[in-house]
Amino acid sequence: MSVDMMQRETELGDTKTAEAVPRKFRVLVAERNPLVVSALADMISRDGRFDLGENVTSGKAFLEACSMPGPGFDLAVLGWKLSDMDGGGVLAAIRQRDINVRVVIFSNDHDLSILKKCVRLGAHGFCYQFDDPAILFDTLIAVAHGRICIPYIDVSKINDTPLSRLTTREHELLAVLADGWTNVQIAARTGISENTVKYHLKNLYSKLEVRNRAMAVALYASEKNHGPAA
Repeated sequence: MSVDMMQRETELGDTKTAEAVPRKFRVLVAERNPLVVSALADMISRDGRFDLGENVTSGKAFLEACSMPGPGFDLAVLGWKLSDMDGGGVLAAIRQRDINVRVVIFSNDHDLSILKKCVRLGAHGFCYQFDDPAILFDTLIAVAHGRICIPYIDVSKINDTPLSRLTTREHELLAVLADGWTNVQIAARTGISENTVKYHLKNLYSKLEVRNRAMAVALYASEKNHGPAA
């Protein structure tokens, strides 16, 4: 065998070896609970398909890490509650800043409204912290390969939020509440009695499933800032 032929076979063998070793997916973990972070880091480091890039505890640090120059991250595991904001705020910021990262929400809350909000805001995957770890890793692999992996949800109800069920008049009432109007001001400016205002507010709170004005305004502000997304 000639020297040139031996060299070509060696190069071919090296190429096959390189192709046989799949590229690891680089993962960013964002979670405020150090125990969850520790468990995720350990599981990810033991799985040959992934490479743990960085751990952060705040939404601000998450967004900064995703925006840094360099190789970046193939996907991110994002806890729903961070030290400075929730996952909805992070997803909204990702969209506003046009950050290119595929996100799997890792929630410890079984509230269906959180799942629906994540879908509206563009999360690529979603799983619960009390699920079997295999479900998380199946979700990560699916998302890393460009797929969407979300638990079953009736897609016709994704945009079904408490605010979406309000009438136009009730939306107007909620808006003036958010502007700080008192019952007396609402009555004076709409030409109805204060008792009628209280009646309308009672119905409004019932539809929103809240107990008082402060909770109604907080819900209004949350949905106005975070969704629903188009």
